[in-house]
Amino acid sequence: MDFLIVHVDFFSSEIERQQVLPAFEAAGILVREETKQHSSALQGLSVQVIGDGQSAPLSPDSADLVICFDSQVAAGIPGDVICWSGCIPTLTREISQWYYKPPAPLPIELNMAGAGPAFTQLVDVLKRMAQFDAPVLIKGETGTGKEVAARALHYLGERQNGPFVPVNCGAYNDDLFIAELFGYERGAFTDAKQRRSGLVQQAARGTLFLDELDSLSPKAQVMLLRFLQDQEYRPLGSEKTLKADVRIIAATNQPIEKLISERLFREDLFYRLDILGVDIPPLRERVEDIAILASYFIDRLSRNYAQPVKYLSAETMVWMEAYPWPGNIRELENYLHKLYVLSPGRTIHAPQVKGLPEVTVREPTLPVVAPPCHEEARSSDTPQSDHLRATEIASFNDEKNQAIARFEQSYLDRVLTQCQGNISQAARLAGKERRSFARLIEKYGIEREQYNC
Repeated sequence: MDFLIVHVDFFSSEIERQQVLPAFEAAGILVREETKQHSSALQGLSVQVIGDGQSAPLSPDSADLVICFDSQVAAGIPGDVICWSGCIPTLTREISQWYYKPPAPLPIELNMAGAGPAFTQLVDVLKRMAQFDAPVLIKGETGTGKEVAARALHYLGERQNGPFVPVNCGAYNDDLFIAELFGYERGAFTDAKQRRSGLVQQAARGTLFLDELDSLSPKAQVMLLRFLQDQEYRPLGSEKTLKADVRIIAATNQPIEKLISERLFREDLFYRLDILGVDIPPLRERVEDIAILASYFIDRLSRNYAQPVKYLSAETMVWMEAYPWPGNIRELENYLHKLYVLSPGRTIHAPQVKGLPEVTVREPTLPVVAPPCHEEARSSDTPQSDHLRATEIASFNDEKNQAIARFEQSYLDRVLTQCQGNISQAARLAGKERRSFARLIEKYGIEREQYNC
């Protein structure tokens, strides 16, 4: 909730004050009454209200929005100004329509992208966990981005300047895993021709990420449990006990509780690692993030291949958001990679689920939001006129504008349907500023009331 900063004499009476405050609060704006001297001290949305007889705004440079009671004063104020119409609900609606809070910047530098509730909740959990140097167990289906989450924990925490060392536990047998983890001295075993430091030492003052934890053998689980108790270890063939300085993050795509009940995983090791446990949601529970992830992967492919940015057609996005993606983000990324490479044009059009892209993009088959056809217009549609329309070709710009209009209308229809007519929520989902989104709706004469449930 953001702040509307008003002067203490903004309300003419206590009755008016009691009427206005709930209205603003319902719009997601908390009113804070301040004196003129302190009106710009608060952080958040800076809104100043200019009363009758006031010749100039208090500090226009610090205000995002000025509400003015005097139209002559408003004409001389730079920036965004709302004039008082004398109606409290109207003022509330005008502020709500003006105000659009953009989604928090996506932590792209951490290779994470999304804006939906499941994603934002996950990011909040990771940020909190990153501040505490305790073991973390990350659980999630294959392809959900468990290592990406582990790297986020590392780079958001105090160990960000230290190394991040990943190890796949399923790639080693018992003895090899212990040797790789703790290192060994020369002559510790037949092929140990020289001393080698282990992954624990390589990850000093950083993070050791143990992926596929469930694949560890009982012997390896015992060794790991002893290490986690006090972070002391002894390299193979050495008589000296060393002290480690490393954070342990582990991940699994298997239900650990089931493995414990089947006596395939040690319960005490699970409790030792699950001090801070986090579940990564599958992509089918992040439908609102699919478009964002797709755009992110396509942009990255464009940079990697030094090629122009490509775009997914509206028809392709429809089935992508309905498809369950059993391989989760990894499946989506790999499929988009194939589409990007095989699509010759700037528009990627794959109308069939997990199908190959079409070389020639067809017109969208989605229904578009447009006024209904008049009866006389329909009656004039004859086979001959259809043939003429099929053979006549407009100019490139006209065809392009028509295609853009069809896409915009179909996209607005889908996003408003999903958000049940909530303009602010739809604007956030579309990644557009609220006023721009509202103008787009007005452009096509869309009535948002038809989407209200």
